[in-house]
Amino acid sequence: MSKPKVFEKPTGVKDYLPGAVAKLRHIERQVLACMQGWGYEQIITPTMEYYDTVGVASSTSDQKLFKLLNNRGTTLVLRSDMTAPIARVVSSLLKQADFPQRLSYHSNVFRAIEEEAGREAEFFQTGVELVGDSSAEADAEVVALAIASLKAAGVERFKIAIGHVGFLNGLMEEALPGQVEAQEQLKSCLLGRDFVGYRQQLRELSIDESVQQELEGILRLRGGQEICDQALQLSVDDNARSSIRHLCEIWDVLKAYGVCEHVLIDLTMIGDFSYYTGMTFEGYAADLGFPVVSGGRYDNLLAQFGRPAPATGFALKTTRILELLGDQAEIETERTLVVYDAAGRGGALVKAQELRAQGVSVVTERFDEKTGALIEGLKSKEQSSFAHKGVNYTALLTFSGNGIKGGSAT
Repeated sequence: MSKPKVFEKPTGVKDYLPGAVAKLRHIERQVLACMQGWGYEQIITPTMEYYDTVGVASSTSDQKLFKLLNNRGTTLVLRSDMTAPIARVVSSLLKQADFPQRLSYHSNVFRAIEEEAGREAEFFQTGVELVGDSSAEADAEVVALAIASLKAAGVERFKIAIGHVGFLNGLMEEALPGQVEAQEQLKSCLLGRDFVGYRQQLRELSIDESVQQELEGILRLRGGQEICDQALQLSVDDNARSSIRHLCEIWDVLKAYGVCEHVLIDLTMIGDFSYYTGMTFEGYAADLGFPVVSGGRYDNLLAQFGRPAPATGFALKTTRILELLGDQAEIETERTLVVYDAAGRGGALVKAQELRAQGVSVVTERFDEKTGALIEGLKSKEQSSFAHKGVNYTALLTFSGNGIKGGSAT
């Protein structure tokens, strides 16, 4: 293996330059403020966790975990999601706190990827966990908050597709009793949105044509509340029917929130983590092929940490949102340039401190040929902003001797 070049980075990680960081932090602030408005309190967990606790519970496959050894030989992992670490905290440090608990976060997470996949090994997520409430009201709350969070981030055109793991599990067990491998193959196709492969798998199974048509029929179960009624006619399995009734209740609550225009029921939704036990959802922006938000119910996860409790939540793919918004997320920064000569240095630096105390971004600079040319140029122009040495400014103050020599560019 060749030695990395001096400027090389590991595959799947990236540098964020000042402009991108400003946009990322803006998205983060807006979304966390939105979540706080819904009563969610922010939590921070360690970047590293024990493999035998959080690593195993995360449901991220072993091949996608970044593992390392500490000086005692214990295996650690870089966190691959935030749900399992928060489940650990709720079951330990917050064990005495009453349910429900509403927690939010903004963190980087790590997943090992194939080099040729072109995906990121480190990325940012902003999300919430609502722990201790098993109701349809709680599921609807996190879906409605996901919609509000996307809007707060600046995403305008998107759709949220919601489904239910219990419906698919019940329907497939009814249609293919005991055929675990066949069920898993079909679910894998649905997870990958490979509907052609799903139909092909059905054709290769030794099942009655009526059963094949029934399982193929779920591909058409996408739409509004009418899908609930159609799904109830499709299966007599108790698990499937109770799941659909739960989904209908969620829809009713979402109607009360007034957000159904952003939502569709998609009963092929299965969720990309094995710990999901109920409602799952994904949100797709109009101009991006990848989901920008995903979430669902995971009622069994906290039991692995010794405190059984129902839970539901979601994660915004903050890095993808940053890519999606691009120039739309341009952050305008008001910045003042204060220039001075030797005699005016004292007054200039005092003024700069006064402005910074007022929340103004200030750059100080001693006179040189470029600042002199800038000042002369601005005297003949009226403009609201100007560029100097590659930086944009909205105001200019110049100090010489005992007072202000120049004014602001307006």
